[in-house]
Amino acid sequence: MKNAIEAMQSRRSIRTYNTGLTVERSTIEEIVDCARLAPTAMNDQPWEFVVVTERSSLAKIPTLLGHAEFIANAAFCVLVFSRESGCALEDCCAATENLLIAAEAHGLGACWVAGTGQPYAPAVAQAFGAPASHQLISLVSVGHPAEQPTIEKRPLMEVLHWERF
Repeated sequence: MKNAIEAMQSRRSIRTYNTGLTVERSTIEEIVDCARLAPTAMNDQPWEFVVVTERSSLAKIPTLLGHAEFIANAAFCVLVFSRESGCALEDCCAATENLLIAAEAHGLGACWVAGTGQPYAPAVAQAFGAPASHQLISLVSVGHPAEQPTIEKRPLMEVLHWERF
């Protein structure tokens, strides 16, 4: 298993998965537990996580979104919902990032798909039984990677500023 620094340095969005390979329930729970442990304003913890593993349900998600067909081939997808909260977006984005890093640490690939403010968010929420008081923040597909993207990140010296912009 990779340590946190290695996982953050090597993580890339994975949209191609080795289909037919599953992920142990205990591994899924550990990944979601890492999301649960994310920093949260005033310890509000507004998040709720729905793990989707059934093939038919995974196949339904891209239809609801109108894109992201790769989700149908993932081992599972985590839907990150939030109840009304002053820092719901920030808190649930921190949880989503933890989820991505935990998946990478386990040797799995993942891809973050936006939920907040997207026209499909209410349909996804309804399809997966979220209460009306909760909004979809993100979706994260996870599976065994069948690709190794080499997308370059901007160099540190291009984005790092000391004392002033």
